[in-house]
Amino acid sequence: MIERRFDVPFVADLALREKQIQQNYRPVIAVHKWFARRPGTLFRSLLLAEFGTDPLREAFYQAQDLHGLHVLDPFMGGGTPLIEANRAGCRVTGYDVNPMAYWIVRQELSYLDVAHYRVAAEQLRETLSHLVGDLYKTTCIHCGSTDADVKYFLWVKTKRCTSCGEEIRLYPGYLVAENRRHPLNVVLCPECSSLNEVPDRRDPGSCRACGRPLTITGPAARNQCQCPHCGQPNRYPSPSSGVPQHAMFAIEYYCAACRGEHKGRFFKAPDADDFIKYRLAQERLVSVEKRFIPDEEIPTGDETTRLLRWGYRRYSDLFNSRQLLSLAAICHLTSLEEEERTRYALATNLSDLLRYQNMLCRYDTMALKSLDIFSVHGFPVGLVQCESNVLGVRDPESRKVVGSGGWLNIMEKYAKAKEYCVDPFETHHDGKRKRRIRIRGEWIGDRRSDDGHTLTKHVSLACADAARHRIAPGTVDAVLTDPPYYGNVQYAELMDFCYVWLRRLVGSDVPEFRAPTTRTMDELTVNGNLGRDLAHFTSGLSATFKNAADALKRGSPFAFTYHHNDLKAYLPVAVALLDASLACTASLPCPAEMGASIHISKTRSSVVDTVFVCRTTGRVRRSLLIDSVTGLL
Repeated sequence: MIERRFDVPFVADLALREKQIQQNYRPVIAVHKWFARRPGTLFRSLLLAEFGTDPLREAFYQAQDLHGLHVLDPFMGGGTPLIEANRAGCRVTGYDVNPMAYWIVRQELSYLDVAHYRVAAEQLRETLSHLVGDLYKTTCIHCGSTDADVKYFLWVKTKRCTSCGEEIRLYPGYLVAENRRHPLNVVLCPECSSLNEVPDRRDPGSCRACGRPLTITGPAARNQCQCPHCGQPNRYPSPSSGVPQHAMFAIEYYCAACRGEHKGRFFKAPDADDFIKYRLAQERLVSVEKRFIPDEEIPTGDETTRLLRWGYRRYSDLFNSRQLLSLAAICHLTSLEEEERTRYALATNLSDLLRYQNMLCRYDTMALKSLDIFSVHGFPVGLVQCESNVLGVRDPESRKVVGSGGWLNIMEKYAKAKEYCVDPFETHHDGKRKRRIRIRGEWIGDRRSDDGHTLTKHVSLACADAARHRIAPGTVDAVLTDPPYYGNVQYAELMDFCYVWLRRLVGSDVPEFRAPTTRTMDELTVNGNLGRDLAHFTSGLSATFKNAADALKRGSPFAFTYHHNDLKAYLPVAVALLDASLACTASLPCPAEMGASIHISKTRSSVVDTVFVCRTTGRVRRSLLIDSVTGLL
């Protein structure tokens, strides 16, 4: 049983390592972005502690066959508990009201011919290169090659001065790149817009082009920027002005022709040809069929209201012309793929690619890469935006992928994710040494071919409210889940960003995509904009817990993870357990987030989950019961 056999130090060490670089330990999660995924090592350990016979430290690295056991996840989200149970041979059943969660888990657990997928994905990129590749080329300022690949275009928001009508560039700062992964600091001249490479950020000196003093601090701060032409202070954002406008001011590129002689990265200010290419993209977009481009209005919400305050009104407003042109082309090429599972894989790639192909992405001046829109669990609207090369950049000699945010990046991680499903592994640490241990005999998915034989596993997924779907009583051996954490993440508001594109691409084939949005009043997150409060969260959590507990075999485990800084967020959990007649027989700590995680750092949020292990046959001493929130202290 978990209460006796769960090895907290062993699991905590594994989980902490996994959360540092989660895709390296569980590549399957790279199928598509989902939020706040819990460590797969945790749920594997819970399964083995409950149903295994060997000590956990041994069983963890051995192939398991839990065929005949039935595991339920009523809040499947990104699917981690189901993936781990399926891999160990269990029959799995999962529910989620969000159609994007349903779609992601479906792709994670669907068989895919990886070889065929790789050919199709590469062919799509080759065709896309013929269509838009010229728009991502630039001239190298060092060797003069006109075939250099742009990695990132950097843009800054602009506005018209309310006094003189001149354009104001809303620079929060003029530092383009730090001297961490590049030999020198790259600083933009505020006067002539040339790029200067300087050794000292504190004393950047003068511009080599115009001789004016360089500075790191920009004029835009605290929603205000002084007009450089007339001195009038201007406030931003101003939604009445419409969709924010941008000006291209810098490019990071990759020149294979002179890469061997060049030290560091390649930076340049855009030249006349770079601006011409963008205007060419605008002209081409006019004649493109618009059926794949989402013009749905952005509804109000706890997160989307930030977009509306900036003047964004439709989802298509969040992309520039070159991005819309390229993404529409990917959609069209994907729709031509005849093999269904490959077509759905390519569609999933398009959906995941959107995270990097939009005008909300930011450029990390230290790591020198694009930060995807969901690097925080919201819609961050910055003043400087990063547009990535949609194709991705590959070094012609080493064949290695350079940079982030392109089709190549998405394609490679998707292929690795599905290859992991066929041949899963665990990472064993011995001091500073680590090695991968292949777990032969385990695999992830609904079916696979093995020596000419087709093997299948029972996978049942539903885009539905688990509180309303009755499962036959006494048929489930374990409930393993990671329920919503009160109001921490507005899943539907964020996932609509991908859903509106994916629905246009595959919606006619997928009944779960009938609704125009992933938002539903059944979603269990507290959301002030939609009137979903503590009572709503409590009621929904209780109904779902009760339904899932009724499906459990007598004495079987109901285990879930949870953490929140607000003590009142634990009251719904207590109510749900009582209503479901579940007794908490153990509470176990497990690392859940990195301390440096961008949405955890400096927020005083917990980086440790509590794993609640509950059973219908357990007992709790009356002295442990509390009658108020303060009793939790």
